[in-house]
Amino acid sequence: MSELTLKTTRLILREIELNDVDLIHNLHSLPETDEFNTLGIPANKEVTEKLVKEWLKSQQQEPKTRYTFKIECSDKFIGLIGLKNLGVPNYESGEVWYKLHKDFWGNGYATEALTRILEFCFVDLNLHRIEAGCAVENIGSIRVLEKAGMTREGRKRKKLPIRGEWKDNFFYAILEEDFRTK
Repeated sequence: MSELTLKTTRLILREIELNDVDLIHNLHSLPETDEFNTLGIPANKEVTEKLVKEWLKSQQQEPKTRYTFKIECSDKFIGLIGLKNLGVPNYESGEVWYKLHKDFWGNGYATEALTRILEFCFVDLNLHRIEAGCAVENIGSIRVLEKAGMTREGRKRKKLPIRGEWKDNFFYAILEEDFRTK
């Protein structure tokens, strides 16, 4: 099976491979990128390797239920973006998530990567609806979701387990017709 690659003006999104574990572990180990993340900082590289192997296994299923991409800019790893919860019959939907290295925040990379993933969802996968969520305090992620054309549909109380506390979550979505008219 060949590696799926998506491109934008500045970015290349490539499906992850097992040899990306060190890069992913370093990203997951940064306190700044963990601030609003439910995974928490991994105890060691083996925890990250186990997670990556789970992602790879689900990425190889047919039909695919997950895509996990590394985000590269000028041949440099800057983060991850993924699409999950695919394959639920009749719903034609999925959920996106992303995590960027703190050194690359504020440059529009997350919005650019998310916009490309949405195009992939609606044009290549023919999906109807894409959802995302973020902690209500995560101003940066809120901006990314809204710049990419997603609509805040509501708030879920105490949904996210983050560092021993339950945090509220905004949930967002975009429909195929919204994407085509933006």
